[in-house]
Amino acid sequence: MKPTTTKSPEAPRGSKRVVVLGGTGTIGRATVAALIERGHRVVCLVRPERCDKGRMQLHPDAEIRPCEITKPDALAHDGFGVETFDALVSCLASRTGAPRDAWAIDYAAHSQALAVARDAGISHMVLLSAICVQRPRLEFQKAKLAFEQELIRSGLTFSIVRPTAYFKSLSGQIDRVRRGKPYLVFGTGRLTACKPISDRDLGVYLAECLDEACRWNRVLPIGGPGPAITPLAQAKRLFELLDETPRVRRVPVALLDAITMVLSVLGTVSPRLRDKAELARIGRYYATESMLVFDEARGHYDADATPSTGADTLFDFYAKVVAEDAKIDLGDHAVF
Repeated sequence: MKPTTTKSPEAPRGSKRVVVLGGTGTIGRATVAALIERGHRVVCLVRPERCDKGRMQLHPDAEIRPCEITKPDALAHDGFGVETFDALVSCLASRTGAPRDAWAIDYAAHSQALAVARDAGISHMVLLSAICVQRPRLEFQKAKLAFEQELIRSGLTFSIVRPTAYFKSLSGQIDRVRRGKPYLVFGTGRLTACKPISDRDLGVYLAECLDEACRWNRVLPIGGPGPAITPLAQAKRLFELLDETPRVRRVPVALLDAITMVLSVLGTVSPRLRDKAELARIGRYYATESMLVFDEARGHYDADATPSTGADTLFDFYAKVVAEDAKIDLGDHAVF
């Protein structure tokens, strides 16, 4: 039997009751803050073991509810309960991109949450996806794309946001360069380009999807401000900020191919090495594919066709990190 709903407390004009998944990640925290700043009332469903940390990290006006988000019964009872909500926003993503984790989180957990949300009367879902699903070759991309299609077919209003690169994912070599080591690039260093977006700008963009009708029922690629940036340009600017002579080491893509091939063979007898092979394939993908809109008709990535938003730039972020001698907690971004 479907639970009886109770009337939500009075809300300010224009505000919505919003459930957030993945709110304790860096992008999730920025999104929660942006939602609250726009007047929405936010309930974050958080794994019980992360609640204490979440209370310290999240906006103080966010409500945190312990919930095993991968279990439909827990989502229905502990998460949504018998209350009325307007929207579901998900910044949830698999931690490693390994196949089992990807299909469990990027697809199954989202599919279960969508079903519970529909039963709870939610009419709009905002999904944080990734621009790389436009050319799906990896399991995590296929899992994300499978849920995107399910959401599109669901009948709910949807906003599927596909950001380009994140600042953290492009900051993994700062500490390496500080230690006097060369900056590593694949091939010429100009094989790929991206328009990186900050957590803050992406959080604002996601929050705005609830109110901007032009973003409803659309797949939305989005990058940060300014021109597309190559890895070689990232290296050049980083050395300028450190006031050092550039030291760049070019790594042949063929080396990645060889590593992937060896791990793939070994992975046929070892589940652990099978996952490592997938991580190698992920690394190879990011080393050779731009994080920009792909023009299918012309067969290439198009920086001009990749929309931009916000004001934060990657090089401003680099400058702040260097000036403050800060250490970046890469977390799951360390994989890439």
